Amino acid sequence: MTAQAPDPTALDDAPVLVHVTRGGFVESAHRATLVATDAAGGTPLRHGRVDDPVLPRSSLKPVQALAMVCHGLDLPPHLLALVCSSHSAEEVHREAVAEILARVDLDLTALQNTPALPLGELEHARWLVAGTAPAPVAQDCSGKHAGMLVTCRVNGWPIEDYLDPGHPLQQAIAATTAEVVGPVSHTTVDGCGAPLFAVPLSGLAASFGHLASAGAESDEGRVAAAMRAAPHMVGGTGRDVTAFMEAVPGLIAKDGAESVYAAGLPDGRGVAVKVADGAPFARARQGLLAHALLELGVDTPGLRALADQPVLGHGRPVGAVEVVGLGA
Repeated sequence: MTAQAPDPTALDDAPVLVHVTRGGFVESAHRATLVATDAAGGTPLRHGRVDDPVLPRSSLKPVQALAMVCHGLDLPPHLLALVCSSHSAEEVHREAVAEILARVDLDLTALQNTPALPLGELEHARWLVAGTAPAPVAQDCSGKHAGMLVTCRVNGWPIEDYLDPGHPLQQAIAATTAEVVGPVSHTTVDGCGAPLFAVPLSGLAASFGHLASAGAESDEGRVAAAMRAAPHMVGGTGRDVTAFMEAVPGLIAKDGAESVYAAGLPDGRGVAVKVADGAPFARARQGLLAHALLELGVDTPGLRALADQPVLGHGRPVGAVEVVGLGA
């Protein structure tokens, strides 16, 4: 793990791009960095220090899945989509995790990700009512970890230490990340226990454009096609990441903790967002991604609905999540 302290000024100096209003009063303001890239290497949208590194958190999962596919992971689309996911731990997700592991004669006990309660609100409530203890399969990263374990088995790599940064699997993921996203400036540990790499926000956007525009027979194209084929597996019921992919034909998108979001379009354009304060409510990053896509000329009724986020007072709209400075 790298120990040097990253420069915090990119977040401290990020422009205010979101206002949350209530009754005409600006109740909250969120600083954010946002970039859109195109297939020619241009950046049609740039707000903040977009070439500085960020921790992409779970928005990196499609790139991690790409590394696994490049090293022999071969799954049907709905299961490969789960490897890219931060799923809600609905029954369909948990069953799919078990199905992935069963392909190499493993079961849920092989998972080494952090035990958790389901991310999905309904499933979370059900587990609390039932008194069910946190479990690795219920954590939103269990699909990625199942994919990691299968990739290890395919290559004859040990599974006992598959999360170690020096493990061949993690070395392969690091190499793919550096190649597809950009230079890794810092390495740490993600919430699920897997290594996590700091990469340029602009590189994250470009990598999603690269994935989304890849040929169908390529490894990148397989990852993108899986996400498009099964957006519910990437998120779940009521999740905005699923709604984005259902709303915009050809779009791939992935949310990440601490308010990171990335998306790619079939023409090679990509978008990446990092809200400086980590905005614990997803509305700031959702609004930024939706308005960035609108600014790029993408316009569907479903996308407009995602961009229009009312603030409620006693159950009725009294304000809005307003994206400022993007022009859409």
